[in-house]
Amino acid sequence: MEERALSASAEQAVIEAASWLKLGIEAISVTIVLAAIAFALFKLLGSGTTAARIALARGLSLALEFQLAADIVGTAISPNWEQIGKLAAVAAIRTFLNYFLQHELAAEVEVAKKENG
Repeated sequence: MEERALSASAEQAVIEAASWLKLGIEAISVTIVLAAIAFALFKLLGSGTTAARIALARGLSLALEFQLAADIVGTAISPNWEQIGKLAAVAAIRTFLNYFLQHELAAEVEVAKKENG
């Protein structure tokens, strides 16, 4: 009986730690988005739209990677298949968005290279 209580306590501690870790990773992602927006606005005022778009795309891509990491941590604490399925769908959407964002970023970088010589 004592072994089960210890096991349940350890499991609860892991769930709690994973929950806090997920929250921390999501907070980092939000911070990255805010910083990317500020940096893109700075670039927009100084260098023009192409530089601003590149800066924003890089920040959003990085934030999506952190969100995906948070989703992965979230699967560790999901108690049922329905929640795991929802997390998988969200992760797939974020991966899809990041894939196309990376392609657009590469195209913008090429345009910037051509514009700058």
